[in-house]
Amino acid sequence: MPKDPYAALGLTKSASAEDIKKAYRKLVRTSHPDLHPDDAGAEARFKEISLAYDLLKDPDTRARFDAGEIDAQGAERPQRQYYRDFSDTPDNAYHGRAGFDRSEDPADIFAEILRNRARQGGGEYGERGFRAAGPDVRYSLEVPFLDAARGTETKITLPDGQSLAVRIPRGTEDGQTLRLRGKGEAGFGGGSPGDAYITILVRPHPVFRRDGDDILITLPITIDEAVLGGKVTTPTIDGPVGLTIPAGASSGRVLRLRGRGIERAGQKAKGDQKVELTIIAPPEPDDALRDFLSEWRKTHTFDPRAELLRRAGQ
Repeated sequence: MPKDPYAALGLTKSASAEDIKKAYRKLVRTSHPDLHPDDAGAEARFKEISLAYDLLKDPDTRARFDAGEIDAQGAERPQRQYYRDFSDTPDNAYHGRAGFDRSEDPADIFAEILRNRARQGGGEYGERGFRAAGPDVRYSLEVPFLDAARGTETKITLPDGQSLAVRIPRGTEDGQTLRLRGKGEAGFGGGSPGDAYITILVRPHPVFRRDGDDILITLPITIDEAVLGGKVTTPTIDGPVGLTIPAGASSGRVLRLRGRGIERAGQKAKGDQKVELTIIAPPEPDDALRDFLSEWRKTHTFDPRAELLRRAGQ
């Protein structure tokens, strides 16, 4: 029996949509069979958390599960039926529900058994006239940070040596699963093929970081740029742009470049890029800079730590 989807993700029913997403991303990296080939239980765990995430990430299916309308696999639950619902019906049909209606054709009963077993993953696929969709398949694909942010097309090599084209939508997140309809295994008895599910693992970037739809970057500036201000160049995911440094800027100050973050399909507004400044001193100050700062120190008493010490009660 499938595990409760909340328990599979280590959550409770009070979990937010963001909690669900974060839990799934974390578990993907610890349970994906491609990342843990020596772990015999990884594939089963990955299937379990993927099934749980597919059900809970959609607000509609999550609400239906919480209401008891569907089970942990997303299948419809039969409505509860009580004796009083049938007590006034001819032949009191309630008493016959443990077996089959005597008026039913035995061949129809047998066919229904086969259909039910096939839905549950069992049954004999060789039965004459039986048709069923093919099994779904799951793969993982590691992509560079910028390819996920900007979108791209790539290929994944399948176990049989063939390749499968995959379109990475702009703004794809780490741990996001893409569904390729009809790209799974072949169906049975002429049934439709299953689907392919591709879990995207985004490779970290040495410069850019992501926070939701915002891009984060730490930008080094010189002492004179911090004191006097100026125009500098900063990288963005779409190429370098100019950035104005205000005079008197300190390390840790964050400047915002609006609309320079992540763009998603169907979303009107793009995220922003947040630029955190850090002042970098020259590795080998020359004599002129050293002499200037020595004279400046003699006539100025500015102490950037004074407020910190006061608040610390020291």
